Amino acid sequence: MTPKLRATLARSVHEAARALVGWTLLVDGVGGVIVETEAYAPDDPASHAFGGRTRRNATMFGPPGRLYVYRSYGIHWCVNVVCEPEGAGAAVLLRALEPTHGLEEMRARRGLLDTRLLCSGPGRLTQALGLTREDDGARLDRPPFRLVRPRGTVEVGIGPRIGISRGEERLWRYVLRDSSFVSRPLPPGSR
Repeated sequence: MTPKLRATLARSVHEAARALVGWTLLVDGVGGVIVETEAYAPDDPASHAFGGRTRRNATMFGPPGRLYVYRSYGIHWCVNVVCEPEGAGAAVLLRALEPTHGLEEMRARRGLLDTRLLCSGPGRLTQALGLTREDDGARLDRPPFRLVRPRGTVEVGIGPRIGISRGEERLWRYVLRDSSFVSRPLPPGSR
């Protein structure tokens, strides 16, 4: 893992969630700019790690830079990036990308043409990138994955997380400010 990527991920889940906004994620050359993330900490009742290590969530306790992939509501896959030191049980949910590479492949996987809807939500994102449980534990610094750091300043907005029933009041959702590719705009009063 590059020193820059290690420094981005081996710190607080909140710092990592904010820092990942603006990076480009590619899977076999298909992907785009990360425009929305959510932080899930070990002491967070909405986190899969909250109750401790299990077979399902074991990847969350691994080294930073691994992918934690799980099925949500038995419907779609979600992908998280493990962060903090090994054993912590912290991960950043990737909620949305702005598609920039491999649009035709993403359109074929998703069965739609609207570029804005290709990756605007965690289930859409994994389907567009072709990610499944088979990718659980994969390293972001090895093929077919590639993470490219942003150039210049990235303006990040902060607001409450989406689609959870516990800890929803926490301002642990990070979005690329003014992006039309986020899954849902930040509510009034967000930072």
